[in-house]
Amino acid sequence: MMGEMFSRLGSPQQDEKSLLFPSPASDSKTVNYNSTGSSKTFCVPCEGAAGTSFVTCPTCQGNGDIPRELEKQLVALIPYGDQRLKPRHTKLSVFLAVLLCLVTSSFIIFFLFPRSIAVQPAGLNSSTVAFEEADIHLNMTNILNVSNTNYYPITVIQLTIEVVHLSLVVGQASNSLLLHIGPLASEQIFYAVASRIWDENTYKICTWLKIKVHHVLLYVQGTLTYTYLGHLEQLVFQSHEYVDCRGNTSVPHLLASYPP
Repeated sequence: MMGEMFSRLGSPQQDEKSLLFPSPASDSKTVNYNSTGSSKTFCVPCEGAAGTSFVTCPTCQGNGDIPRELEKQLVALIPYGDQRLKPRHTKLSVFLAVLLCLVTSSFIIFFLFPRSIAVQPAGLNSSTVAFEEADIHLNMTNILNVSNTNYYPITVIQLTIEVVHLSLVVGQASNSLLLHIGPLASEQIFYAVASRIWDENTYKICTWLKIKVHHVLLYVQGTLTYTYLGHLEQLVFQSHEYVDCRGNTSVPHLLASYPP
């Protein structure tokens, strides 16, 4: 009875041998993988080896094969010192990209940077005088030179004028304009102001025939409103004009360009 039980269980040496060395039936279910060297490891069942297609391993220098269905599941490990991680033209490409950005930014800033608008009064163009009992009605037309020193156009939309004589405001005018001035261009603006002077001494100077010079000094100040690139700006200008208050005058002026 005891001998029969020992014969069924078998010896421990036989069990250890069966664990260490599998049977030929189980051994026939493995197939080899080619590695980077000449040795082979057993991973894939042998029955499917005949119908399985293999591709060259991309990370083992062309010395290994992998099943095609597992190709997209592999992760490649590249050494830190591999040349593929250190492209030769990386520094040059980065330098050229940074240089291109700097040059482009410089050009944009240079052309779009707002510059001042030159507004220069060109003087009196014409004037007419009329007298009442104690008042002088003086209508004068002046010229204003406007120079655009920017590389983009501007639009003049309003001109406000105020005429002062002996600290008193004698005339005012406000003109709505729509004058387009191109880049680096200049334009002339003609504006008319009607003034009324009721100073007694000035009236005597303008009407007294014994006096040969009949000039009155007027202080002209104005505000020019213009737009550019969606912005609204205002410029203040001023001038002093000597106007003949005895008769009508007409003095034509040409366009004068002023450097920025």
